[in-house]
Amino acid sequence: MSLTFATPHDGTLSLDPRACLIAGWTGRDAAKVAAHIEELAALGVPRPSTTPLYYQVPAALLAQGPVLDVLGDATSGEAEPVVVDDGERLWLGLGSDHTDRGLEASSVAHAKAVCGKPLAGGLWPLDDVADRLDTLHLASEISDDGTTWAPYQDGTLAQIRPLSELVAGAPGAAGGGLGAGVVLFCGTLSAMGGVRPAPRFRATLRDPETGRELALEYRTHSLPIVA
Repeated sequence: MSLTFATPHDGTLSLDPRACLIAGWTGRDAAKVAAHIEELAALGVPRPSTTPLYYQVPAALLAQGPVLDVLGDATSGEAEPVVVDDGERLWLGLGSDHTDRGLEASSVAHAKAVCGKPLAGGLWPLDDVADRLDTLHLASEISDDGTTWAPYQDGTLAQIRPLSELVAGAPGAAGGGLGAGVVLFCGTLSAMGGVRPAPRFRATLRDPETGRELALEYRTHSLPIVA
């Protein structure tokens, strides 16, 4: 499986991913993270063993395209900054940690590993924005019909732990990198109105200094759960 990305200066980048890591519980405000853990625990979601926590999912789950097959109708997306290591440099992208919300109550790791992980079609050199990462604006919207969209997430990367810290703490990280072919999802923002399923999802990551934007949009195709 090969992923293809447009870059601002270097043409098209092709990547054969060998690992996908999902960093969870990455909020920069430790008190808010603790409070959120307790809120979810009250709903039956197991507490993480440590924060941040790096979930490992199959690289084959990484996806690019307008349609994502899912099992059932209890899944939803989350907008996340994504760091990609091509073996020579680090890149910044945009992805969605699509997750099975029904399964999440019994196992967060399994809930993440049963859903594809959509990626936007563009990447920026991480060095190009390293000095202003906290100012980058991350937002998402959800829709039932693709016509009417509701704001779902909105904020800046200042709400997420520094990406350099998340990269350094990732399994197998060394020398400031993740290792060739590793893709790291770096955490997300709170959902306005609470986490909930939706068949359509779109997100943007915008650099206010340059006006550049990475964009992602997809819909889910729900497969039936049979027994």
